[in-house]
Amino acid sequence: MKTLIIISHPDIQDSSSQRFLQESLPQSVDITVHHLEAVYPDGKIDIQREQQLLREHNRIIFQFPFYWYSSPAMLKHWQDEVLAENFAYGARGRSLQGKELGLVLVIGVGEKEYQVGGTEGFSISTLTTPYQALANKLQMTFLKPFPIFQFQYMTEHEKMTLLLSYQQYVTMQNYDSLREKEKWYLQQLAKLKIEVDSDHTLLVIDQMEEVIEDHRMELDEIQMYIDGEVI
Repeated sequence: MKTLIIISHPDIQDSSSQRFLQESLPQSVDITVHHLEAVYPDGKIDIQREQQLLREHNRIIFQFPFYWYSSPAMLKHWQDEVLAENFAYGARGRSLQGKELGLVLVIGVGEKEYQVGGTEGFSISTLTTPYQALANKLQMTFLKPFPIFQFQYMTEHEKMTLLLSYQQYVTMQNYDSLREKEKWYLQQLAKLKIEVDSDHTLLVIDQMEEVIEDHRMELDEIQMYIDGEVI
């Protein structure tokens, strides 16, 4: 799977959250990071180039600060120019059919405010309905959004958790699947074992693998019990 991360941010150099996300990405030929304001400082978009990028990738992710419940102006301009009839939709517009569309949203307000009774009054799911409609029109699969709330107040532990979750969102098939996440962790540990040369570190990795496998067995047993109860 090849992922295209389309970033829209008018002042990315001063954004600690965007710098953190870019540094969190694994080095991979299957991930393309594309910052619109950097590529097109004059706002003149190379439509053919952008459409070719979309053709070459399977998962398209819009990554941006959540300004007034929407994206920065550049991403909207990009959508107007690039997602043209007979390319993205219309009688001959099937170029994006079957691809995935995801959202990485950097949000300055706390998560609890995005619900009924919170100061914002609406959930992230509700506020991203236009993107869900966009995916539907283009015959894409809409991924559950990946919101990042109040990055500036995160602890180091929370940031490390964010790093792993972000990598999974960008690279994993079936991001919401617990089993797929377990496979992902085991793959990362296997790669780490090749790189380290410390017996102590290898022992710790082996123990982590055992914990993951044990948890999987317990969850499988619970699932079997639930399935039996349903029957």
